[in-house]
Amino acid sequence: MLLQKGPQVTTRVVFDTAFSERRFAAERARGGRLHYIAAAALVPPVPPVPPPLQAVWPLNVPGFHRVIVDDDVTLDLLVGALDAVLPEVNARVDAFHLHAAVTPPMARALARLAAQGAVLHARAPDEALVWALTAAGFACRIAGEQDIVAEYRGRKPRAAEPSPPPMMKRAVVIGAGVAGSAAAHRLCARGWQVTLIERHGRPAQEASGNQAGIFMPLLSRDDNIPTRLSRAAFLFALREWRRMGGAGKVFDGADCGVLQLARDAKHARVQRDVLAHWNYPQQYARWADADEAGALIGAATPHGGWLFEQGGWARPASLCEAMLDACGERLQRRFHTEALTLKRVADEWQVGDGDGALIVQAPTVILACGASAGQLEQLAELPLSKLRGQVTHLPVDSAVPPPVLPLAVCREAYVTPPSGGIVCAGATYDNDDDPALRASSQLENLTRLAEIIPSEAVAALAHSAPLAGRVGFRCAAPDRLPLVGAVPDYQRAGRLEFLSDVPRHEGLHCLLGYASRGLIWAPLMAELLVSRLEHTAPPLEATLADALDPGRFLLKQRRRQQ
Repeated sequence: MLLQKGPQVTTRVVFDTAFSERRFAAERARGGRLHYIAAAALVPPVPPVPPPLQAVWPLNVPGFHRVIVDDDVTLDLLVGALDAVLPEVNARVDAFHLHAAVTPPMARALARLAAQGAVLHARAPDEALVWALTAAGFACRIAGEQDIVAEYRGRKPRAAEPSPPPMMKRAVVIGAGVAGSAAAHRLCARGWQVTLIERHGRPAQEASGNQAGIFMPLLSRDDNIPTRLSRAAFLFALREWRRMGGAGKVFDGADCGVLQLARDAKHARVQRDVLAHWNYPQQYARWADADEAGALIGAATPHGGWLFEQGGWARPASLCEAMLDACGERLQRRFHTEALTLKRVADEWQVGDGDGALIVQAPTVILACGASAGQLEQLAELPLSKLRGQVTHLPVDSAVPPPVLPLAVCREAYVTPPSGGIVCAGATYDNDDDPALRASSQLENLTRLAEIIPSEAVAALAHSAPLAGRVGFRCAAPDRLPLVGAVPDYQRAGRLEFLSDVPRHEGLHCLLGYASRGLIWAPLMAELLVSRLEHTAPPLEATLADALDPGRFLLKQRRRQQ
């Protein structure tokens, strides 16, 4: 394995309270590694998008949008009211650019983000803001008729945690499904040396091994945590896949759209109400009435549904291969190897096989092993469940062919366009560990398929289609959210009040609980984990990042007991 030597790379962090293409370009021109964080009210007006960003410019939906311009430039656009997004930022900022919307009460929030010596530029501040900045620890001076420049000189500044030195940027990733492959991809892009351990001979042979999976966001009237997370993850995944070259080009799939049909008339009213309330951009989510939906699926449907025009399907294994191929020489693959023991010795984890023989060691280990995670002692107390999912395969050239659709369609189940001559329908959610195909599960899938596409030909598949498909086991948490971050140490836990009180296994992290949304979770969750390993600003609001912390279950348990 190659070990990178040389000086530690530092990142300049800039916070702009109103995105400016001019300021962003000026900061990029300075060279070096840049993380530019900017509030962005995208509607109205929409600022002119510079050509290098047009392909990855985010849609006008609320939340944090991470745009990875290249390996040295990261842009975070925060869509929402400044007073709402500012408390959700977690960064150590070297330079600030303020505009007129900044009010005196925001001064302390800015000071919370400031690194010692951070420079602040403010245009036309009023006297109250200058006094508030001074009280918060900024030394202000006039720089022109309408400008001030300030330097942060806090008495008790929060020290920035340094990123790991080059010789410590070595990690072992256990599991080569979408979670582990995305982790390896992002780590290697940040200069880490990665050893990927997989018990099978190829990537994506378990939960990520389905012929086709669909990608789409969630919607809700209350914009709850799962909705906000899925929106951020879905859009980040689309941007990253476009940077790689796009679905159907560097990996098998298509952004052909996903139609989520209403279950009944009441559900249709709810779906329309959600769209009317949030007024999403049409390309993100729009209503397809019964006529349009029926034309899309080639069968009458009474209610219509949500149409996600940028959704689609992908073959997870090909996506994993594309991510791993992009890692280059920084990645070492150890396939046909099963990691079953972990032992911390000095400052490194020793990863062993079933007999305890050493496979590899490194300061950092990332557990992305899905449903088999419970086999490892350090994960045994996490409340993870193993859910069986059977997908039905319907060959398009069979005597009774399945419906061939131009887009993916879902309701209580889903059906994909053909992939490799196969239409996929499913999938079941079973609470057992039977790996064999079952006729009863296939009947369930085909019955639901006939409800999605009502026709005699589709209904006949329930009795004529041969038993064919695939069984996989999803890893899921009780709240159906992923687990991303440092693994909690249950044995050392005492009284706990906050997530920061939860003891952790040093250098041991996990990417688990992706359930049936691994395609969209994987890229953003990997980015979140790498930001924590590098002690850089996370790609999500602090509230959402905390909702994914693996220590949340231990904290809840102790709070109930205290």
